[in-house]
Amino acid sequence: MLTLEKLRDAQRVLSQAVHKTDVIRAARLTDEYELFLKTENLQTTGSFKLRGAYYKISRLSEEEKARGVIACSAGNHAQGVALAATKNHIRSLICLPAGAPISKVEATKGYGADVCLVPGVYDDAYARAVQLQKERGYTFIHPFDDEDVIAGQGTVGLEIIEQLEGVDAVVVPVGGGGLISGVAFAIKSVAPHVKVYGVQAAGAPSMLNALRDGRIGALSSVSTIADGIAVKQPGKYTYDYCKRYVNGIVTVSDEEIARAILALLEREKMVAEGAGATPVAAILAGKLPELKGKRVCCVVSGGNIDVTILSRIIDRGLLMSGRKCTLNIELADQPGQLVRVTGIIAECGANITSVHHEHASENGIIGCFVRIEMETRDFAHIDHIRKAFKEAGFKIS
Repeated sequence: MLTLEKLRDAQRVLSQAVHKTDVIRAARLTDEYELFLKTENLQTTGSFKLRGAYYKISRLSEEEKARGVIACSAGNHAQGVALAATKNHIRSLICLPAGAPISKVEATKGYGADVCLVPGVYDDAYARAVQLQKERGYTFIHPFDDEDVIAGQGTVGLEIIEQLEGVDAVVVPVGGGGLISGVAFAIKSVAPHVKVYGVQAAGAPSMLNALRDGRIGALSSVSTIADGIAVKQPGKYTYDYCKRYVNGIVTVSDEEIARAILALLEREKMVAEGAGATPVAAILAGKLPELKGKRVCCVVSGGNIDVTILSRIIDRGLLMSGRKCTLNIELADQPGQLVRVTGIIAECGANITSVHHEHASENGIIGCFVRIEMETRDFAHIDHIRKAFKEAGFKIS
């Protein structure tokens, strides 16, 4: 059984291995909540996962250590196990989904682990790790459904209570459920009045479905930019802890996650991966209106995002927040037409980033269209530009 004494022991063991990450005020993100961020994205290995992995490995017997350890992961647990094993002079093999970000794969190798890439998603990597564990006798380090791992993750909750006086609610990302199980147990043990909410990606709502249905089930597939929480099936322990201690779970779309990543970058100068941004996404999207005006702490669980994926997410976030716009404008193929178009955009205060001109349109031989990409302020600004073109007699799409 998980106990507060066990969490205190985990806190003692981890004091020499992990950072006590800061809780910072995030006033620039919203004025509707008194919002704070628990910055686990600045943890050693860039994620909270080191906590659970290190505590679990610290409690292995000498025989279990001698056999070496094996784990499966979307990337963050992999790095935590790799570093914890290396620090304890233990061999480690990590099974990762073949689609895991290159940065996470290379970081895992850099921490001293051998890596086995498995076609598919996290659950496929899990099946392969279980198979190899049976064949070769490794000690298996589960990423979330293990009470030692949960205890390690629960130290995040203990720190939040110590660091943030008067906190009303904590919002936590949910994949398999290890982090929220530990955080919820810790918080309800020492401050039972504090609410704990989970956030899942809309494309991977396994824990939400389990709590709704009253039983653990497996999703047929998952699809989300938040690869760290793309889990088809929650754990038995984590399901039980969530059922007992979590006040509710909401979902956010990939578009909402992208907007949150962009907001954290621009307003807080903070890099978060998709999973780590989901609590902020839920707040910004108004998914937890009952917390407005309250003192809320979002756990930014990780910052290990591949730069190529970050580039795409920034682009998507700009589109979904009205910061980027594309207009197709029909016009007669006559001198001066493009000057009129660019003049209208300049008068409206937008910045052109791309122009594509083509002699093909429904207007026939003398017609053409121009596709303009531009930087804008917001959706109201885009509407203003569209209105200006219509008033000038242009047909746009």
